[in-house]
Amino acid sequence: MNEKKLVQQAQNGDFSAFTELINAHKGRIYSLALKMTNNPQDSEDIVQDTFLKAIDKIDQFRGEAAFGSWLYSIALNEIRGHFGKQKREDLKPVEEYLPAQGAHSEGGSNSAHVFDWGDPHRILESRELREVIDEAINELPIKYREAFVLRYFEELPVKEVAELIKESVAATKSRILRARLAVRDKLNSVFEDRYGRKMH
Repeated sequence: MNEKKLVQQAQNGDFSAFTELINAHKGRIYSLALKMTNNPQDSEDIVQDTFLKAIDKIDQFRGEAAFGSWLYSIALNEIRGHFGKQKREDLKPVEEYLPAQGAHSEGGSNSAHVFDWGDPHRILESRELREVIDEAINELPIKYREAFVLRYFEELPVKEVAELIKESVAATKSRILRARLAVRDKLNSVFEDRYGRKMH
């Protein structure tokens, strides 16, 4: 049965149809929550709260986006609520991650030899780098973490990420870029500490 039909049945009170919809998406919702919180118990709670909210709001779903995207938006609200009490913070400006003009190796910008990790999708294949990236993601403020995770782990197009986080495409690209630079900075720092040299 197609998703549209299941949604219609769920909106008419068919709980088995709703359960089928949930089962089709709960793995990805849990994966998103786990990547954002790095805590299995919190992730389980977020998944449960997401689906409870979805049950309550199923009549509000108009089919303008995919059902999975609608669930993502609910899950993101639950995740933001989870982080709501944390101190608000921001990342360094983009310029601080870039090599300083005319910087020398001594006393100059450490970013001159930053680890150029290229395409994050490819680099995630390395287990060691995945662990370092996970650490770096956990250090990102929530608004950058969600953009980065949706783009590179959930592999959503930038336009869909923008719709989910309710930002313009330009602002979303900026968040993704700043998150990438922050993660790259962390990679460079870790590899310099571990191997005594910067990676290229």
